[in-house]
Amino acid sequence: MTTPVTPTRGYTSTKDQLQARLRRIEGQVRGIERMVEEDRYCIDVLTQISAVQAALDKVALGLLDGHARHCMREGAADGRADEMATEMMAAVGRLMKRG
Repeated sequence: MTTPVTPTRGYTSTKDQLQARLRRIEGQVRGIERMVEEDRYCIDVLTQISAVQAALDKVALGLLDGHARHCMREGAADGRADEMATEMMAAVGRLMKRG
């Protein structure tokens, strides 16, 4: 019987750091929820939302970097460079669309 192999992703080597950063962001979001519950000043809530968005953008850029350096390299070796580039550019496009 063979054991299933967990695929290596572009973020595999920094997975613990990525998860820690996401937990901090989760805590920030819970903090925003408390601010709303406590009827805090609108601009203060918006400032915290902006901070969360910036933190998520930083995570996304790190994931894109890992994807470009690892996943796309593997895709190119498998002859799927164009497909992988199209997929990545679609992801970038989705990240850039806000509001």
